[in-house]
Amino acid sequence: MIRVTIWNEFRFEKTNPQSAAVYPDGIHNELKRQLSPNEDFIITTATLDEPECGLTDDVLNNTDVLLWWAHGYSAEVPDEIVAKVCKRVREGMGFIPLHSSHVSKPFLALMGTSGRLIWREGDRERLWTVCPSHQIAQGIPAYVDIPEEEMYGENFGIPEPDKLVFIGWFAGGEVFRSGCCFLRDAGKIFYFQPGHETNPTYKIPEIVQIIANAIRWAYNPCANNYDVNCPHKEALEAKGE
Repeated sequence: MIRVTIWNEFRFEKTNPQSAAVYPDGIHNELKRQLSPNEDFIITTATLDEPECGLTDDVLNNTDVLLWWAHGYSAEVPDEIVAKVCKRVREGMGFIPLHSSHVSKPFLALMGTSGRLIWREGDRERLWTVCPSHQIAQGIPAYVDIPEEEMYGENFGIPEPDKLVFIGWFAGGEVFRSGCCFLRDAGKIFYFQPGHETNPTYKIPEIVQIIANAIRWAYNPCANNYDVNCPHKEALEAKGE
């Protein structure tokens, strides 16, 4: 069983009528509802306004894969919480930052870059599968049409991905590296672009399947066995005379 925690700011759904109409219970609960048919997932949720942002030591230590949805309130996540998340990722916890989490504190800390891009609300997106052999692309067609999504365009300020799985094309002409895999010590990271808060993107079956595939890819059954410190070690071989 894979223990999944879905983290969400859960602000727009309470203040923006368009967001509330699409995700009345919050994006985190919609994702939980959509992913729950996967019987190998144990899913919990956490939100920004809970104590410790819902990410207590107990929650993080019992999370195999963390989904992170953010858009406008990343600065409110305390640095000590960010440090704990990043440490758990390096130890082997999977991390799936969604949509505007490209400028979330944990993602930027793990990438070491700006996360900058260009954007525009309200455009049609065609999500192209460019690595069909990858585990995250299993069962996904050559492309997925998203009727309306927030346009994200290049240049995307990220390190070169270890693997690029999806590229988004937008009706306005822009393209974007929409599905990117990264490795950080023992942790696997998959950044996935679709998912604006006023669009029902997380109700599209193929998008949900991509996220489910990403959870299984990011899961590391050997997590917590990786020492992120720099321990002193004696020589394996005896020194020569």
